[in-house]
Amino acid sequence: MALPIFAFAAEHEMETRCRPISERVGGDPGCWIIVSQPVGNLTKPLTFWHLDAYPTRALAEGAKGVHGAAVESLGKHWLLSIEDAGWRAPAGGERIAEIGPLEVQTGQAYTAQYMEAVFNPGMTAPAHVHSGPEAWYTLTGETCLETPDGIQIGRAGGQYVIVPGGPPMHLTATGKEQRQALVLILHDSTKPASTLVSDWTPKGLCKN
Repeated sequence: MALPIFAFAAEHEMETRCRPISERVGGDPGCWIIVSQPVGNLTKPLTFWHLDAYPTRALAEGAKGVHGAAVESLGKHWLLSIEDAGWRAPAGGERIAEIGPLEVQTGQAYTAQYMEAVFNPGMTAPAHVHSGPEAWYTLTGETCLETPDGIQIGRAGGQYVIVPGGPPMHLTATGKEQRQALVLILHDSTKPASTLVSDWTPKGLCKN
């Protein structure tokens, strides 16, 4: 699987691939893959990412549906689900967010790759593409995403960042605070979630 490479702009630039969260040492910043959850064929052209928090992992597991994943991340027990607009998780949890719409191809099998992103200001990701939509839920900090269409800013309490599959993108952690976010890539199950590209150069619109 081709995965985006994240870099920290320091005196000596350090690059690291997104890795399974089981390989994380302590609270190391970076891009950590929590789980890749097949969600099967989607029957509608628009879908939504639902985030709910439960008191325990067991309760989140018990509430999980066929399009859901129960994970531990950033100090919470999450139920992350790909469902229609207005869907509600079983009782017992706290409704956190509904993010969408996410545009998909009907009849296509998809996989939800969930990641924990912890970036210090100045960390970047080189140009890459996804084989499906990407969305962020930002808990702390700020991130600027540049695409050929301009920039989007993801910050805690602000608008959700959603990028359709296909366009190249370049990410920079901006602001003064460490960015902590849950990230979804809802990708074509027959293709890598992420692929680096060399045929597009960002204009440097994201400045810390």
